[in-house]
Amino acid sequence: MKMDFSQFKREIYKRFGINLDGYKEKQLKRRIKSLMMSQGASDFGEYLKMLIQDENQWMKFLDKVTINVSEFFRNPDIFSYLENTILPESFEGKRQVKIWSAACSNGSEPYSLAMIMEDVFPGVSYEIIATDIDENILDAARKGVYDVRMLKNVTPRRLKKYFTQDDEGLYKINEDLKKNISYRKHDLLVDKYGMGYDLIVCRNVTIYFTKETQFDIYTKMNASLKPDGVLFIGATENIIQHRELGFEKISHWFYKKSAYLLQRGDEKNGQVIG
Repeated sequence: MKMDFSQFKREIYKRFGINLDGYKEKQLKRRIKSLMMSQGASDFGEYLKMLIQDENQWMKFLDKVTINVSEFFRNPDIFSYLENTILPESFEGKRQVKIWSAACSNGSEPYSLAMIMEDVFPGVSYEIIATDIDENILDAARKGVYDVRMLKNVTPRRLKKYFTQDDEGLYKINEDLKKNISYRKHDLLVDKYGMGYDLIVCRNVTIYFTKETQFDIYTKMNASLKPDGVLFIGATENIIQHRELGFEKISHWFYKKSAYLLQRGDEKNGQVIG
């Protein structure tokens, strides 16, 4: 059965629960058509049938849509600023913190955050909730095994402290670093958001979404933060309407929940992932 792209998106949502309407359509359609043609499907109807019948095809599709690209301490200068300036100021006096690594991909981001917490805040109890839409990538994150190319920004000291190299040259995260991290499936466009976070890290994700969807995501993330909680975004991202959303821009890539939102009251949007 032939179908257009709008029908294809509706069927994806109906059958798999993945909402593609929030993505920038031209970019999304281009990526999907490229993958579809490479797999030998001539139209969206035929490709949908392939996705339904073949789990491997579905995994390839999900990987293409969600852009699972990451590495440890991605943009190291920015992570250095997070470690040395943003977090010491934000976490001052706190004995317990809650962090959300949204769209965490292969786990390199939450593990990077855990290393910072262990090294810089040894007396602080912390919880990192790491989420992604892709169950396969979450399984990989839980295992915590990485090629050396992903570790280029990890210092030799941290490499020795937090990793063990196996006989094949791969590096595995030590179990002690995993103890405060929980991995859960979550769709930013569909699922409800948790509450009470001191830090939300959502990097290089919203650039694939429409302006309206970005606004909705950042509104929900603002409500999910504690008073003075911080949102950390990607190097290529910028929240133009941050004041309207209830954020104060404290530097490039870092936004603090502002008093403006507290005056009009937080919108409670439910607790599901946290």
